[in-house]
Amino acid sequence: MTQFGLPVAYVVLVWWLATGCILYLDGLPKRTFPLSLAASTLVTAAALVGLARSAADVTAVGAFVAFTCALGVWSWMELSFLTGYVTGPRRVGCAIDCHGARHVWHAIEAVLYHELAILGGAVAVAVVTWRSPNQIGLMTFALLWLMRTSAKLNLFLGVRNLGESFLPDHLAYLRTFLRRRRMNPLFPVSVTIASAGVAVLGYHAVAAGSSGYQATGSTLLAVLLALAVLEHGFMMLPISSEALWSWGFRSRAAPARPTV
Repeated sequence: MTQFGLPVAYVVLVWWLATGCILYLDGLPKRTFPLSLAASTLVTAAALVGLARSAADVTAVGAFVAFTCALGVWSWMELSFLTGYVTGPRRVGCAIDCHGARHVWHAIEAVLYHELAILGGAVAVAVVTWRSPNQIGLMTFALLWLMRTSAKLNLFLGVRNLGESFLPDHLAYLRTFLRRRRMNPLFPVSVTIASAGVAVLGYHAVAAGSSGYQATGSTLLAVLLALAVLEHGFMMLPISSEALWSWGFRSRAAPARPTV
C-alpha cells in the first residue's frame, strides 16, 4: 500500500502547494515580480540539473526526483505567464463584435510567447534526459503541456465555470477570450482521452512484474493526469475550485503598504 499511497499523497500535496504558492506570489505587488521570477529561474536551473543527474536512475527515488524537477521547470512557465512577463505580442482584449478567424488569431497572439516558452522548456527537458532510461521528467512535462493546452482550448470554446479569479488584474484582457457555455464539442473528448490515459497508467502501475521505478513513475503520472481531469471537471461544474487555494489568494486582498 505504501508503494502507491506515498506517490498519490505526494502528487496531491505538491499540486496543492505549488498552485497556491504561485497564486500567492502573483498576488503580491508588481515590484516583487522580478525577484519572484529570478528565484523561479534559479529553481528551474537547479531542476534541469536534477533531471540530468536522475536521468540514469531507474529506481523509485529516481522517478520521484525526475517528477519533482519537471514540476520545477513547469513552475517557471506558470509564474512567468501569470506575472505578465511572458504572454504574447497582444496585450489588449477583443471587441465584442470580434469573432471567427480574426478572434482565433487574436487569442493566439495573446499567448504566443508563452507557448514558445513552453516549447523551449520541453526541448530543454528532452535535451538533458536524451536517450536516458528515466523519462519520467519528460513525460511529466508533456502531460502538463497537453492538459494545459486542452484547458486553454476549452476555455476559449466555452465552459460553464471560467475561473476568472485565477487571472490577475494585469491579465484581465485575457477574459475577452473566454466564453461561458454549458458545453463545447472538445470537452467530452478531452476528458475521455485523459481518463483513458489515467486508466492505462494505473494499469502499468499495478501490473505484475512492474519494477519500483515503473510502479512509482506510473502512479505519479496517473495521479497528475487524474488531477488535470478534476480541474477540467471544475470548468463544467456549477461550483468553484478557488476555495481550495483560499490561502493563495490572500496576497491579493492584502492592503498595499504606503511608500515613503
